[in-house]
Amino acid sequence: MAITSAICTSFKVELLKGVHDFTNSTGDTFKIALYTDAATLDSTTTVYNAANEASGTGYTAGGNTLVNVTPTSDSATAITSFGNTSWDNSTITARGALIYNASEANKAVAVIAFPINYTSSDSTFLITMPAVTGTEAIVRIN
Repeated sequence: MAITSAICTSFKVELLKGVHDFTNSTGDTFKIALYTDAATLDSTTTVYNAANEASGTGYTAGGNTLVNVTPTSDSATAITSFGNTSWDNSTITARGALIYNASEANKAVAVIAFPINYTSSDSTFLITMPAVTGTEAIVRIN
């Protein structure tokens, strides 16, 4: 099995159809779910699926709700991202994550592959999102 970082192809098509709204506080609800190294996630992932999702103390199936960053631009690149998220007092092992739109039938947005298994042991499992810039934001349209 493998997890490969990618913006999901189905998400790109859904953007052109106007399916997703990233506006902070009035837009859709986006979530991030953690997965074990037994998961297969990549650009062909279309929806959230609980198969091979991480589990453990402090983790709830379906993951955390993310805080949207209202879309903007950086030069000629349209960008959006999310705030950092964490699972406090948790015991989790994960090899990757899936960002998905819980407001729109759990449609997949992006897959994040971790280079190794990351583990928390009765501590905080933290995901730090990249800077909201034209070269680093989670979603960038050039």
